[in-house]
Amino acid sequence: MPRSVLATALALGTFMQVLDTTIANVSIPTISGNLGVSSDQGTWVITSFAVANGISVPLTGWLMQRFGVVRTFVLSVLAFTIASFLCGIAWSLPSLIVFRVLQGGVSGPMIPGSQALLLSIFPPERKGTALAVWSMTTLVAPIFGPILGGEISDNYSWPWIFLINVPVGLACAGICWMGLRKRETPTRQLPIDGIGLALLVIWVGVLQIMLDTGKDANWFESPAIVLEAIVAAVGFAAFMIWELGEKNPIVDLSLFRNRNFALGTVALVLGYAVFFGSVVLQPLWMQTWLGYTATWAGLVAAPSGLVAVLVSPLVGRYIGKSDPRIIATIAFIAFGVSYFMRSHYTADASFVTYMLPLLVQGIGMATFFIAVLAIVLDGVPNERVPAASGLSNFMRITAGAFATSLVTTYWDRHATVHQSQLAEATSVYDPRLQASVHTLNSLGLSDLQSLGALTRALANQAYFLSAIDIFWICGWLSFAMIAVVWFTRRPRSGGSHAAAAE
Repeated sequence: MPRSVLATALALGTFMQVLDTTIANVSIPTISGNLGVSSDQGTWVITSFAVANGISVPLTGWLMQRFGVVRTFVLSVLAFTIASFLCGIAWSLPSLIVFRVLQGGVSGPMIPGSQALLLSIFPPERKGTALAVWSMTTLVAPIFGPILGGEISDNYSWPWIFLINVPVGLACAGICWMGLRKRETPTRQLPIDGIGLALLVIWVGVLQIMLDTGKDANWFESPAIVLEAIVAAVGFAAFMIWELGEKNPIVDLSLFRNRNFALGTVALVLGYAVFFGSVVLQPLWMQTWLGYTATWAGLVAAPSGLVAVLVSPLVGRYIGKSDPRIIATIAFIAFGVSYFMRSHYTADASFVTYMLPLLVQGIGMATFFIAVLAIVLDGVPNERVPAASGLSNFMRITAGAFATSLVTTYWDRHATVHQSQLAEATSVYDPRLQASVHTLNSLGLSDLQSLGALTRALANQAYFLSAIDIFWICGWLSFAMIAVVWFTRRPRSGGSHAAAAE
């Protein structure tokens, strides 16, 4: 089978998985409305996938050694395709969340598997081409995700954001199995840390449930939330103790003895959490309060991916020749500037004004991953790179899910504070308020309808101010990560490991 056909099929595997991390973002209001739940509850569609995917990532190395890379990848794609079909026929929010958990859980091997197989089908002198093909799909997918999700939500039915995976997944699995089954890697019997895996699922899952439900349950005033916090804390402590004493741990915590791995992972996790939180917040805010359709909210975010695609080849060319800490600094500066630009949005900003900060964010996207991963994997022996990559990616993906819950909670609670402050600054005797009511009366609204419209405008302004506060905090956190980067050693291995594990 031609190498170009195999490369395209493998790239589609990566494309599908990355696409499904962003395609639902702009569709949350549509899905929530269709299923009769709030947008806040709808964010579970995002976080359930991310957490399940994050938990499954540490298992990838074991699965590939136990069953072979080709078999693991193909079965993962088929299972992902079936889970996508189930998401498309979901009849309620709970059923959709269950199927999203399944979809995220089985997709863990798809990205590392597609990358490993791409490298195997190209000769050594063309490894750069293989990695370029793989990297482009990871950058193009986030561009298409919001746009495609918006277009489907606005003009078709939301289940199609999942059902479109079915023909693509079947084609990808079929082509890869026919063309690569003779390239299957050797397998060997390996023990699995079942207790460690169970503890990992418990503490991560319970913590995510606590974060997602805490807002509606008024946090620690709810006995259920207190119990979940205790279970998560005890589960985490038990997990740490078990893994440190386990001969074959599911998560190799000894990697944190490497200073660059420890500090680089901190920068990777916090940087991605800030990035993903803002990626979820902006389209949700624009659709809920600014009147944007899902399609237009997606188009606002699209330029960041386009810039990332244009800049990434330059970064890949020079990462091995320069200090990755400098490139990581450029990434965090770009992210910080982008967030500070958003913190100066005005209530009547235009489409272009909303889009410009995301152009700057694209520079950060192109430089962030490869530079920080070069730091994370510096000094890690070749045989431990898969474990190190799996651990750092598990923490990154899980942090993204947690950030979604924390950002949406803060947005709501802080909006309430702003709304109270705005309400205190006026009264029914305020001449400006009476003039506004009179104006609305002249347009045919009753006094009650006029006050309702003004209350809506007040809430709109409160959520606007809360979003601005979040962008401001994200900007400062991005600049703070620069200091973390410069506490690491200058990586000795350039960007080769990063490229292999991105």
